[in-house]
Amino acid sequence: MMTPFSKMHGLGNDFVVVDERVERHGLTPARIAALADRHRGIGCDQFVVLRPACREGADVFVRFFNADGSESGACGNASRCVADLLWRGEGRRQSVLQTRAGLLPASVDEAGLVSVDMGVPALDWRDVPLAEPVDTLHLPLPGDPAAVSMGNPHATFFLADRLDLDPVVAGPLLEHDALFPERANIGFAQILSGAAMRLRVWERGSGLTLACGSGACAAVVNAVRRGLVARTCRVEMDGGALSITWREEDGHVLMTGPATTSFVGSFDPEAYPS
Repeated sequence: MMTPFSKMHGLGNDFVVVDERVERHGLTPARIAALADRHRGIGCDQFVVLRPACREGADVFVRFFNADGSESGACGNASRCVADLLWRGEGRRQSVLQTRAGLLPASVDEAGLVSVDMGVPALDWRDVPLAEPVDTLHLPLPGDPAAVSMGNPHATFFLADRLDLDPVVAGPLLEHDALFPERANIGFAQILSGAAMRLRVWERGSGLTLACGSGACAAVVNAVRRGLVARTCRVEMDGGALSITWREEDGHVLMTGPATTSFVGSFDPEAYPS
């Protein structure tokens, strides 16, 4: 039996999306990692599986997997892609995604841009989580990063020059630092103005990506906490820009940007290791 999939991306952060709302396709972590391989599989930064919603008010349950097969609680760019699929396939301009990080309301505007309410950031060290009780605004690491959870753990470094730290060199070491018991996504941000920043993110389990939606949300939250930017900020990444707003009235973070379907196809699950 061949399994259909959609290949999608949000600003170059790319995904394989498989719909399992009707039937399962034997997608083990090992099989997902093999399918995510860019040389021997389909290739993607993250793998996304749709399941029937099991919470009231949700339209679909979304599971996110990193390229190494490990599961993540949230993925901003992939959430926009799922909302876009529901709009194009089922006519839903408004949808609610059930994730392990909670319910994420999403909407598609007339121009096709997708907005996702990523919820309230978790700022306590226990919720990031961190290995010890420290101030999440100033972690005890060289470079003085800040930490937050956007459904997955993030640490943001604020650089005077974007060349101060090389994400490819520093990212893997920081991802696995003992301070992060569940590993962490590592953001490298350069403030451009009170309303704009440049960001690159080393994603746990996937490496350096062209864009990271939850990482952009985390970087803005951390920058606002340090008084570096306004609550609405343009985040420029290698693959393009997102608009992030950390609302003052309810503490929710709103992410807006494009979602694109590259192609659709099918694969034989039995051709990959289980």
